Amino acid sequence: MRLMVYSHDAFGLGNIRRMLAICEHLLSAITDLSILVVSGSPMLQSFRLPPRLDYIKIPCINRGETGEISVKYLNTEIAETVKLRSDLILMAAINFKPDAILVDKKPYGIKNELLTTLKFLKKQLPKTKLLLLLRDILDSPEKTIDEWQEHGFYQAIEKFYDQILVVGMPEVFDICREYQFPPAVAQKVRYCGYLRKEPGLKSREARREELQVQEHEQLVLVTPGGGEDGYQLVDTYLTGAAQLQAEAFRSVIICGSEMPKQQREQIYQKAALNPKVKILDFTDDLMSYIDAADVAVCMSGYNTITEVISLGKRTIAIPRIKPASEQLMRAEKMSKLGLLAMIHPDKLTPENLMYLLLIQLEKTHSCAVARGLDLGGLPRISHYISHLLSNPVTSIELNFSGLQPIVTVH
Repeated sequence: MRLMVYSHDAFGLGNIRRMLAICEHLLSAITDLSILVVSGSPMLQSFRLPPRLDYIKIPCINRGETGEISVKYLNTEIAETVKLRSDLILMAAINFKPDAILVDKKPYGIKNELLTTLKFLKKQLPKTKLLLLLRDILDSPEKTIDEWQEHGFYQAIEKFYDQILVVGMPEVFDICREYQFPPAVAQKVRYCGYLRKEPGLKSREARREELQVQEHEQLVLVTPGGGEDGYQLVDTYLTGAAQLQAEAFRSVIICGSEMPKQQREQIYQKAALNPKVKILDFTDDLMSYIDAADVAVCMSGYNTITEVISLGKRTIAIPRIKPASEQLMRAEKMSKLGLLAMIHPDKLTPENLMYLLLIQLEKTHSCAVARGLDLGGLPRISHYISHLLSNPVTSIELNFSGLQPIVTVH
């Protein structure tokens, strides 16, 4: 069987990290599966790729803080770059002839770059199954509904897609209700639960020894995700940590590969003044650093939050609030569930951050992972895709008490 994966790539590393985690689980669950990933992520080649997975790298585009799409590296116009990306995606589909395509986030892709491929599949490869993957929260209901209506996404799902896989829970955020999905769209939704990431390559003990963390010390991990807009978080943390050097904790900061060069250099210079701080640009083994940490200071992107919760870490989240309110909404909901503490970025100061950090460091227990948060997303996604490929008539819907199937016929 062949699966083609389209990974949304306009900002940061979250989408490609999430899609690769799903791909790895699919490959372990479906023995005869081959996966072709199509993405413009500039860091795709830096990740460890498993056997039976390969990728096509398309030209990078970027979404700034205003939400405007632009070309990231090439000196080309956005329209011709999107046309190039669209043609490459179409050629991949024509030649790879996938049995299914998993599309990340946008039903028509960025700036409708998937439309020609969707039309080709509908006419020439009608047996190819189309699945849309949505994270738990996209944006505020008002903005999302307006966008989906303006771009015809509801109609796109009705016309082209077989299922929508939501990596979240309706108890946390009911996408169907909040985004006013029409009945024909809502019946295609399968809530899969959140994604529990696999353990890191190194044990907690090995990573702490590598970072020279002594037995009496605690370790704080600071990660702003891809890092493109992470400077304020890291700089604020370093300012505060400099005032607490006498405290018994060390820090490891992973700036993110997308942090602008000048900002990254300023961070390195500032961190050099504190012998208890270690700086990294990027790691493809973030889970082992999270495991090694006692407290995580981070943004509230989907991947990072599910990773720290999976490992039960005491967490301080400072959400991104533009161009989308997704991270703020997620942080607020997770905070109400008692899964993390949060600081609104408008109230982020060295004093506020260090005050909350000391409170978290004084706690002797980890975050309770199982406070009603379902982390069975990966096996459910594998189940849905496997079943859809092998049996196009029925669809399996899983409840949240386990992997017991409830068969519904559409």
